[in-house]
Amino acid sequence: MNLANKLTIFRVLLVPLMVIIPFFNIQGKFLGIPYTYILIDLIFIIASITDKLDGYIARSRKQITTFGKFLDPLADKILVLAAMMMLVEMSKLPSWIPIIVITREFLVSGYRLVAVEKGGTVIAASVLGKLKTVTQMIALIFAIIDLNAFGACFTQSLSGYDFIINLIVTIMMIVQTIATIFSGIDYMKGIKELMK
Repeated sequence: MNLANKLTIFRVLLVPLMVIIPFFNIQGKFLGIPYTYILIDLIFIIASITDKLDGYIARSRKQITTFGKFLDPLADKILVLAAMMMLVEMSKLPSWIPIIVITREFLVSGYRLVAVEKGGTVIAASVLGKLKTVTQMIALIFAIIDLNAFGACFTQSLSGYDFIINLIVTIMMIVQTIATIFSGIDYMKGIKELMK
């Protein structure tokens, strides 16, 4: 097993670690942010870095494998959706946002599978897909340490860092949701031709 695949497996293993952190009930705060949120965020950031790193290593060393092609996008989805579900449970994120993301991922994954089976072509990520990924990661990194619910910057009198962090989360979540919808539609444009 090559280094890129080991990093992908490591990313998958970080997800359950991220999910169980709240159960340890770690006390204390740093700059007003609970240690629990900081630990979850650090794990998420490390996992996100391995996402970029494993792809770079696989391409630069010409170590792209079928296992990596299968597990890498799956690991990304597991990481993002686990983080979103945690945010919903913490009442920081409305459930309709991960529902849109899950729906898009199922549709695109199904479409890609059919496309590969029918024509043998792998559909590359579009500019919108890349925008979705970048804004999604930024939104999630800030949302984990945000002490307020999504959109609180517009509905409550927040100030200082609370306002700035919540504003970043809210804007990035809105952008990633719009990019999620339109990149999904972009993928689906070719479905009529494919189904023929």
